[in-house]
Formats: sequence, structure tokens, C-alpha cells
Amino acid sequence: MPEPIRAVRGMNDILPDESGLWAFFEDTIRTWLAAYGYRNLRTPIVEQTDLFVRSIGEVTDIVEKEMYTFVDHLNGENLTLRPEGTASCVRAVIEHNLLYAGPQRLYYSGPMFRHERPQKGRYRQFHQVGVEALGFAGPDIDAELIVMCARLWRLLGISDIRLEISTLGSTESRSVYRARLISYLEKFCDDLDEDARRRLKTNPLRILDSKNPAMREILAGAPRLLDDLDEDSLTHFEALQRILRNQGISFEINNRLVRGLDYYNRTVFEWVTDKLGAQGTICAGGRYDGLVAQIGGKPAPACGFAMGIERILALMGENGAVGAHAIPDVYVVHQGEAAAEFSWKVAESLRDDGLKVVLHSGGGNFKAQMKKADASGARFAAIIGEDEVVAGQISIKPLREAAEQIRVDLAGAAALLGNI
Repeated sequence: MPEPIRAVRGMNDILPDESGLWAFFEDTIRTWLAAYGYRNLRTPIVEQTDLFVRSIGEVTDIVEKEMYTFVDHLNGENLTLRPEGTASCVRAVIEHNLLYAGPQRLYYSGPMFRHERPQKGRYRQFHQVGVEALGFAGPDIDAELIVMCARLWRLLGISDIRLEISTLGSTESRSVYRARLISYLEKFCDDLDEDARRRLKTNPLRILDSKNPAMREILAGAPRLLDDLDEDSLTHFEALQRILRNQGISFEINNRLVRGLDYYNRTVFEWVTDKLGAQGTICAGGRYDGLVAQIGGKPAPACGFAMGIERILALMGENGAVGAHAIPDVYVVHQGEAAAEFSWKVAESLRDDGLKVVLHSGGGNFKAQMKKADASGARFAAIIGEDEVVAGQISIKPLREAAEQIRVDLAGAAALLGNI
């Protein structure tokens, strides 16, 4: 016997018992986004590698260590499985000139890929919903994205999460802060961990996000980016806070909040929970006003966020959420060759009338088939034997309540089943 082939580690199957919760989540997402006027955009899972190098940044963990990159041997192109969705969304907006028609509210969903050590809430293939608003410059759209997230948590029954916000300011103010931060951290050069030393000259703001307790002690005395903000960024951030307060959205200002991607500026935010261990961020985003021009488009403001579906479903599970299984309305059992032929007509007719129907396959006597019908969860069994075939009728047996078995014509079966 050959060895069985298993899924790639960190790339997981979603089994039928789990998919009910996924379907509930996806249905909720579509309705929620439509309520805010966001339209769906679907992009390829493979892009030119340069798209992510140029947008995410060469000295980020994603580009340096995590991307699935390969050479297409047909034409020598350097390609990458998308590690995140914003860059692909912006590339599509530029390529198809969507901003010509005005600002765009867009969303996407699907698998993303990062080569890292799999653990709960962090997989090599994971799924995200991303929401992007392009062409809007004011803090009102930043606030809209946050307010709509708060609504989604209510729709999904998620609690015990908190909102953290901050601002990265402009490129100029961040440059001033970067120099002050490097000067401060250099005083502790011998105490910095390996990651911090590596990032000190390339991406020092990422050190602020360190999870190392020893680094946290050093960072407690670090200068604050908020103290170096330019006036426009400060005004933008204060306006955002004012809108959130007016909408009853609680938040904390986290001076150490940075995003792992180079394209962010001004507003950044995260929704965080303590229920998922180290992978506590379930949704994060912010403003990225320079990215459209960085990828090659005409300069345009933009803001967005992405949420990890696996983490949200895990949090829903912590709160007791269970997805509904696909339970049929009717299970059709039959005995004999003529009954088997008639059962096809019965099943298709009931489906035409909007009922969910399982037609028994695999043979077996009535007793064995009725066990299958009961195990399916169906409310009714439609029983077809020789007598029913001759009469052109169906015997209907309720499976979930104490009621008499009755025989009906095929034409009236769906109406009767819908009213019982």
C-alpha cells in the first residue's frame, strides 16, 4: 500500500461539519457590506512578485521571510502567491481605471499565503475579508470602516474585543520620529534582541510591536510618535476620535501600534481579543494614501482593513456559535425497480417546489433506509413502494413529531409538506 498523501502542513481542509459556520459568516458578510455600499472585487491569487515588494516593503517580515515566490518556467516571470489583499486590490483599481468613475468602496475575500510556522490562528494558507475605500481623503471614511466593524461584531455575536487606534502621521513627521527612535534604541544596543537589532536601521518602527517582554521594558521609555505629528495629521486624528465618540465607539490610543506593512500612514487601528492567545488581532487596517502612486497609479487617498476569517470563527466558537448543517426537508426511500424510477420524478418535483431533498442511494430494505432517513435530520420521509407507484402517490411520514403517516398525490405533496 502506498503512503497516503496528506495536506500541506498549515494548509487545512474545511470539513462539512465546519463549513456551516463558514457559510453563516459569509452570508452575514455579504449582507453587512451591501448595507454600507461596498461592492465585490475578485483578484487572482498569483501576482507579479514586484507588486508585493514595491507595496509591502523589502525590509518587512512578509517579503523577507514569508512569501511563496517562484519562477514560472513557461516565461521566466517571478510570481508570488498573494500574502495579503490590499496590493492586489489597488493593482486592479489602477489597471482597470476604476477611480475614473469616482471614489470606490470595494471588498474582497479569499485565501492568502505566508510561509511561516503554523500555529493556532496563524496558518500558511489562511482566509481574509478585506475592505478598501479608495479616493476618500477625510477622517469620516476612517471612522466608517471602524463603525461598520463594530456592527459586524454585533451581527456575529462577538464580544470581549477592544479597539486600539493610533496615527503614523505623514512621511515627513514619521521620518523625524524614526531618527529620534533610532537614537533612543541605540543606547540599548547590547540589550536588543536579534529581531530588534536587524530592524534598527531598516524598519525601526516595527520594533515597537515586539512581543518580547524584555523589549517591552526598553520600549516603555521610547519617544512617542504622537509628539512628532504634523498639524494636518493631528487634526485628522482628532476628527476621527470625535466621530467615534459621537457614534458610541469605545477605543484606546495605543502609542506602540504600528502595522507590519510599509504603505500605512496616518490612521491605524486593530480590533483585539484576549481569548485567542498570541494571535489576538482579528481585524486591522488603516490609511495608505501613498500606495496608489507607489504602484504606478495617479495619486489617490485610500483606507481599508482586513480580517482573518479563521480567527473570527475561532472567537465565535469561544462564544458558543455553531454553524447550521445542510439538513434536508425530505428523505425519499423506495423499494423495487418501478419505485426507484418513480422516486427520481418525486425528488425532482419536490426540488422544483423549493424543498431540499435527499434521494436514497445504495439499496437496502425499507427498515435500513428509514434509519438513514432518520439520521439525515430530515423532517419527513417520502416512502415509495409498489402501491404508491400504481396510485401515482407518495406516503409522507413525519420523522420529528408524533403524527400519522399520510398518502398524497405528487402534485400536492410540496404544498402539504410546507404546511405541516
